[in-house]
Amino acid sequence: MPPIRSQSSRNSIEQEGRILLAVQAIKKQEITSIHEAARRFNVPKSTLSTRLRGTTNRSELRANNHKLTETEEELLQKWILSLDDRGAAPRPTTVQETANILLAARGTTPAQTVGEKWVYNFVKRHPELST
Repeated sequence: MPPIRSQSSRNSIEQEGRILLAVQAIKKQEITSIHEAARRFNVPKSTLSTRLRGTTNRSELRANNHKLTETEEELLQKWILSLDDRGAAPRPTTVQETANILLAARGTTPAQTVGEKWVYNFVKRHPELST
């Protein structure tokens, strides 16, 4: 029997597809009522109305606990790859120090730093960096 998680994730993907179809039907004025669209597409009415107000899907949002912005992470990734192209791939401590320098450049008080497992998680988020 497959794990419950994969079935749950498949159900959420299917529901997300139905929500998108319901939003599209309402925007094209094929269905005029949110209640009717929710019933036809078998999705929660509250979720449908929230999406129509412009709220994005939670899976598409960036987590709150990311210390660096997407741009900063992209720059750090490019820096690592450029060092690797030149044959001098940085050690995890060097990547951590560079991330801390980026955070310090913001000038927040107190100065933020990344945690000891941050580099490991950063590499997990960017598979092209894995060795």
